Amino acid sequence: MTKDVIALTPKMPDLRTLLAGLYAGGPDLGVNTLADGAVIQLCAPDGRPLVSVEAPILIQVPGETGRLLGAGLPESPVWWTEARASTAVAEGGQLAGSFAGRLATVLGGTVWPPEAASTDVVPLTTDISAVPVPATSAPAVDVRTTKAAVVIQDRPLVTMTSWLTDALRSATTDDRALQIVTPPTTRLTLPTRTALHGHPNRWVIQDPDHGFYDGLSGAVLHWKGGTFTPVLDENGSASVAEAFKATPDTAERQLILSLRTRHPADEDVILGRALETAWQHLTGTSPAGWSTAEPVNLLWSTRQLTDLARARAPQPTWLIAVGHPDRPALATVRITRTPAGVEEDITLALGYGKDETPPLHTVEPLAESLAAEHGLTSMLASLRSARRDLTVPPHFETPPIPVSYTLGSESVRDIDLDKALRPPLNLSPTQLGPTAQLAVHYPLGDGTDPNAWSTLQQLTQHLKQAATDRA
Repeated sequence: MTKDVIALTPKMPDLRTLLAGLYAGGPDLGVNTLADGAVIQLCAPDGRPLVSVEAPILIQVPGETGRLLGAGLPESPVWWTEARASTAVAEGGQLAGSFAGRLATVLGGTVWPPEAASTDVVPLTTDISAVPVPATSAPAVDVRTTKAAVVIQDRPLVTMTSWLTDALRSATTDDRALQIVTPPTTRLTLPTRTALHGHPNRWVIQDPDHGFYDGLSGAVLHWKGGTFTPVLDENGSASVAEAFKATPDTAERQLILSLRTRHPADEDVILGRALETAWQHLTGTSPAGWSTAEPVNLLWSTRQLTDLARARAPQPTWLIAVGHPDRPALATVRITRTPAGVEEDITLALGYGKDETPPLHTVEPLAESLAAEHGLTSMLASLRSARRDLTVPPHFETPPIPVSYTLGSESVRDIDLDKALRPPLNLSPTQLGPTAQLAVHYPLGDGTDPNAWSTLQQLTQHLKQAATDRA
């Protein structure tokens, strides 16, 4: 297992301050670097890493420390320096706490979690020779087998940090599953949930009363063949852990938009404008910030994210956007260069409390704007019962229910307008925009009738068949 400790400081820790922090273990420990110097490691005399420290990042986005770490902590602008200690060595967590405490003391900052902070010198007394050598030098990975890269976390909220982003990228490249193990009190951020969506990646709950189970599906798990896998009965079926059962409805809701846009691959293209338009329609403001990992540290800029995507092409770019603290809103965006142009796959989620009404009336005008100005290919709007803060707990949550589906003008041309407007269903599609850029919007309900899924499935089958007939 590992322990994460974060120093939040008003000033950037310079090299001298970082080295003073790393002296927490006394003069007998060594220092190593990874990732071209982006990670500094405090090492035992034999070279094995005890604490890994990521390069400090400046958090400029309001509310980001509160979103990820809780209330009462310094807000932006603040420097975030994260240390990750191996608890395979008893002194690891103390070393990380002393490192962060020294930074906070010198620079006038704060340590999270506060109980970890100290400035004590922590001598290494553990018999290192009795401790197994780590199977990997990756700071985020605790166990690596031929099938899985396992990350063990004890944080209340597991975020999609650069540590985890690197671990996921490495696991995918090596054809391994990324499996995150946490206690049952842990939640995930939506970006982390999205990253674990693809099989065989998994969120593993280690419950002292119920053993291991999947935090997203509830399947009872066991460690077998170097990976966490479902326990199957004689019929080959997995059972669901009792701890995963549904909890009472709190009347909190999430409005979710899943949309795709396509743009010509030319020098003038500016990405992120479709997301910005959706944010403004639904919240009245633009996104507050963006980044390729959590914490989100950069103020919102369509120009900067376009430059990043262009620099990474033809490789895809994945990024996160967050809203202002008063309105929980979060999006993930995947930008891909395809033969047809540049595509953005966007998922935007907004949270609402029991006394707040999701603005379903804004979805149709938003769809019209996206179709007319931002190359909308398709958009699905749905509503679900889930936490206002957009975090994911390890228990059953009801699936989202479709509210509407929109087909962009290019997709309409591929299908045939007459067939797009006359599906064999009890629907009343709406034509959006001018004739030359006509889009079609399909209202499916108010997000309370699960039968809307069946209607959507029949609609998409009809549209797919119409496109095939026209090809």
